Amino acid sequence: MKKNILKYWIVIFCLCSNFVLFAQPGTGNDTGNLEGGDTPAAPIDNYLWVLALVGLIFVFMKLRAIENKKIQG
Repeated sequence: MKKNILKYWIVIFCLCSNFVLFAQPGTGNDTGNLEGGDTPAAPIDNYLWVLALVGLIFVFMKLRAIENKKIQG
């Protein structure tokens, strides 16, 4: 049981430290906008519809597998 809890703490620490380690510093100006202006669009923005489509297909495949398992069992 202690090993499982230790694993969870290690995962939580790694996930939470990533936010701090990879944060980009702001400009620090007095206008209240810490980042200093509009940020350019991320390259992933072009493929959001593809990711949504893949997610929907995955959900339907999982639902079909669950239904087939209920019918057989």
